[in-house]
Amino acid sequence: MGESPVVLGLDFGGTKIAMAVCDISGNQLATATVGTEPEAAQLAPATASTQPDAAQLAPATASTQPDEPQLAPATASTQPDEPQLAPATASTQPDPPQLATATVETEPGRSRPAGDHSAQAIFDRGIRAARDLLARVAPGSELAAVGAATFGIPFEDRVELAPAISGWESLALGRELRAAFAGAEVRMATDAKAAAMAELRWGSLNGCDPGVYLNLGTGLAAAIVIGGRVVGGRNGAAGEIGYNLRAISDIGRGLDQRSPLEAMVSGQGLARQAAAARPMTAADIFEAGQGNPELDELLTRFVAELAFHLVNLAILLNPVRISVGGGMVRSWERLRPHLEHALAAGVPFPPELVVARFPFDAPLLGAVALAVDAADASGARASGPAGSAAGRAAGSQIGYQHATQDTVTQDTVTQDSTA
Repeated sequence: MGESPVVLGLDFGGTKIAMAVCDISGNQLATATVGTEPEAAQLAPATASTQPDAAQLAPATASTQPDEPQLAPATASTQPDEPQLAPATASTQPDPPQLATATVETEPGRSRPAGDHSAQAIFDRGIRAARDLLARVAPGSELAAVGAATFGIPFEDRVELAPAISGWESLALGRELRAAFAGAEVRMATDAKAAAMAELRWGSLNGCDPGVYLNLGTGLAAAIVIGGRVVGGRNGAAGEIGYNLRAISDIGRGLDQRSPLEAMVSGQGLARQAAAARPMTAADIFEAGQGNPELDELLTRFVAELAFHLVNLAILLNPVRISVGGGMVRSWERLRPHLEHALAAGVPFPPELVVARFPFDAPLLGAVALAVDAADASGARASGPAGSAAGRAAGSQIGYQHATQDTVTQDTVTQDSTA
């Protein structure tokens, strides 16, 4: 692609960091994933393509606007027997183009010991992998912008509400990203809000007002769509249902005096509850639950508590649709019947419940969209290849501002310096 500028999307998750290098219009050139554990310091092999356009995540429907370039989804799973999940209704938005993938080796010990579990070491591992990916697929190209999604609420000097990795809350994420990619525009969002942005523009929440994105993964969070925008809230914490009270007795108690919802209803919470018997992941528990009465009862309680809070959220918002993404969607047939029944019975006007169009990659798509929008706002698109602005308005669909973070409003990029 010569000297044309590129953008980078990063999704910092609790167990992995996903990344994508794209052209200035958001068409992906390569993707890769690196684990957050030291032993996973090499990028997981990506699914190789035998065609120029590479492998794809199966979209729900064919595009009705084939001429508009789109943001591409992240790499499909390398497990061939994993079910492909699609939302129940058709999307009128264009299908994202397919991926060209790449496998890149990192240098896990270059700056820190390989066994370092610290938040800084995990961040550094992801940055090294991203730099290597850029060097392999876009040598000599200017990096115009970086979009980053993360668990927790990102600021220049910290990440709030981010317990999944010890020390992540103290990481100066904005400053670290700007230092790592000097000269590039940087935009950040929570993973759930970035995912909702991708689903709003290209997926299952398009045209839904209101709509809800529910992330069921390592943690638990929701994102709310109203009036064509993802609601951020005063501090960027709208939809953080993982901090919901679980009982009347929790009233008046701080987080250090109670167990928030996420401690029980999340991938980590589920694994923690099963750990008394033996170490298991959430996926292990769902798989073993069918033949194990104790695990089946644990799952029943898990889904019941999730349903309780989802019903109350639906009563509050009266959404058109609830779109569900995250790793636990792989066990959708265990979750769906109970959630559907609870919504139908408890909500005066029950919403549609669907699997997200991009069930496992929406946060990365949202991160790329933020980068495309930032590059466009900086004028980088003018020096890039011609094309329509598929990602141009994507970043503007997250409507919130909070302290010392570059944020995207409906029409402008601003710097909010309030304390």
